[in-house]
Amino acid sequence: MKTMKKSSSNNKAKPSAGASKKPASASKAAANTRPYSSLVLDGPERAPSRAMLYAVGFKKEDFSKPVIGIASTWSMVTPCNMHIDALAREAETGANKAGGKAVIFNTITISDGISMGSEGMKYSLVSREVIADSIETVVACEGMDGFVAIGGCDKNMPGCLMAIARMNRPAVFVYGGTILPGCITGDSRKLDVVSVFEAVGAHANKKIDDKELHAIESCAIPGPGSCGGMYTANTMASAIEALGMSLPNSSAQNAMSAAKKDDCQRAGAAVMNLIQKGIKPLDIMTRKAFENSITVIIALGGSTNAVLHLLAMANAANVPLTIDDFTTIGKNVPVLADLKPSGKHLMSELVAIGGIRPLMKTLLDAGLLHGDCLTVTGKTLREDLTAVKPYIKGQTIIRSLDNPIKKDSHLVILYGNLAPGGAVAKITGKEGLLFKGRARVYNSEELAMHAILDGSIVARDVVVIRYEGPKGGPGMREMLGPTSAIMGKGLGKEVALITDGRFSGGTHGFVVGHITPEAYVGGPLALINEGDELTIDAEKRTLSVNVSAVELKNRKAKWKAPKPQYTRGVLAKYAHTVTSASLGAVTDNNLSL
Repeated sequence: MKTMKKSSSNNKAKPSAGASKKPASASKAAANTRPYSSLVLDGPERAPSRAMLYAVGFKKEDFSKPVIGIASTWSMVTPCNMHIDALAREAETGANKAGGKAVIFNTITISDGISMGSEGMKYSLVSREVIADSIETVVACEGMDGFVAIGGCDKNMPGCLMAIARMNRPAVFVYGGTILPGCITGDSRKLDVVSVFEAVGAHANKKIDDKELHAIESCAIPGPGSCGGMYTANTMASAIEALGMSLPNSSAQNAMSAAKKDDCQRAGAAVMNLIQKGIKPLDIMTRKAFENSITVIIALGGSTNAVLHLLAMANAANVPLTIDDFTTIGKNVPVLADLKPSGKHLMSELVAIGGIRPLMKTLLDAGLLHGDCLTVTGKTLREDLTAVKPYIKGQTIIRSLDNPIKKDSHLVILYGNLAPGGAVAKITGKEGLLFKGRARVYNSEELAMHAILDGSIVARDVVVIRYEGPKGGPGMREMLGPTSAIMGKGLGKEVALITDGRFSGGTHGFVVGHITPEAYVGGPLALINEGDELTIDAEKRTLSVNVSAVELKNRKAKWKAPKPQYTRGVLAKYAHTVTSASLGAVTDNNLSL
């Protein structure tokens, strides 16, 4: 194993302009622990502010305490977040016991699993920006001195971290926890939401009947918590813990557990500790910390969405990070976790053997993690991992470094005449490393889904789904429906899929997403014709169409840009401001007034 090359970047990023700068007018005493709430609450002229807060439960003595926000993503629109109201109250208790005054507030969440494959899914990635904006808005407006952010689903987790980075006030992230597996009486299978998506394909292929489909859909989601494999939610929870922004083990706890309640209480107290020590998020979210995140998600076989979200989080923290960093780091980091979707095990099984901490200790001891990175405990990563014990003997979930599932990263960045700005593939090695096939071109996810389910797609086809990028969708929908249908049809090793959209963490198979430039802005994906020969080469890291440069130029001359699908509302605003997927699909990239 090679040791990771140490970053030469300047890790002291400057905080975002605006609310995060310490006010000079606060008294010296208040500035230490109440730099923001003192401006809102102190002095005779702030009596109206205090009057409003008496009504929501403040007592006279609370006005001298740091105000700790508890950003809750509770919602009954999804099982991922349905329990977070109770977790927020645990965090409130922890902050109050540690000497703060906690105030719970909410932000939105949406459900990918429910909206997947529909027009509503276009709002999914947009919600990440809305969540970040809303948390920033409340924390800044209400003069909160620090905060806990609790997320339980794909987009609200990076959204929370983007807000934390922007505000640069002492903060801790808490993961809502993973769901337990579903089951059918008399059936040994451990079910999750991907089981249902793949059952749709099996049903279309007449491998299962209506009764079995109903049995799977009614039992797969047994209660609260995020999707149970190493899908995007568990990937991002692990990435955030590796980043140092959540407490040890926060990423590997069941949603309904005493450990998760304790995690929330300790997070509330940890924010108070960070305030006392003067430790802020940008002291933790450094270039080396992001390298640690990338290393851990590769070892875990994590979701391609991690590329998109880590780029966005780094952008918010003013940390230089590019898609090519995933290649550089990935050359030295093996895939060690046999977790769904491409593996056998669920996150709850990893929780039972100790979570990701023993894996992180192994990576640290091998020189693959930066041990000197600060974490929200106030200690370094090396100090946090000192007492961690190895996994129990005989476990089959996490392999040893000398027996990897794949010797290098499964997250493969491709370039070529179809992706001059880059694309992201998830290649575990089980799919093979080279795929050549004929293009079957569809200008939306729905059209492709119909073709897959009606039997139009056959072996050696490459399904091309375009005009689904950040601007073109708009919103860069996930393609879990089509990829799961391909798997359910039994075509997982015989059919590939490429898109300027993205994939759920539950996707597996020979798939390439995040193709840039996207079709909507005239990228080469828009120029593919039905029947063109396409090549995905994971070893050469290329994505190409077997068409001459002259022919592509001629096709580009005839291409006409489509009209925007939305001209009003949040999707229109998003399409107008969003950057490409290779930059994290952010909406606040170096905006200038």
